Amino acid sequence: MTMTTADFATDDGVMGPRADRPKRRTFTAEFKAQVLAEYDAADREERGAILRREGLYTSHIAEWRKAADASARAALASGARGRPGRDKRDRELEALRVRAEKAEAELAGRGRRWT
Repeated sequence: MTMTTADFATDDGVMGPRADRPKRRTFTAEFKAQVLAEYDAADREERGAILRREGLYTSHIAEWRKAADASARAALASGARGRPGRDKRDRELEALRVRAEKAEAELAGRGRRWT
């Protein structure tokens, strides 16, 4: 949703035409994880009560679960253990070592020819 000046109060205190409209809610990752855990642990009858209490729909649960599964798969697929990007950094360091050794060998070879 694009916000315009019609959504805010002006300098003279007059509210814009859309200022009284409801704002879109946002949820923290902690809240989503807590609700998902509670929802999954609940019986069928209790699930509706949880949704009503929090003002949520089953589509929220479905989307949050899909996002959680996707992020878990991405973390597993990367094989990341320890710091992120460690493997890439190690490969770059090894390539630089090989390049430096070649350059040193080439310079050493040139030094003998010119002396």
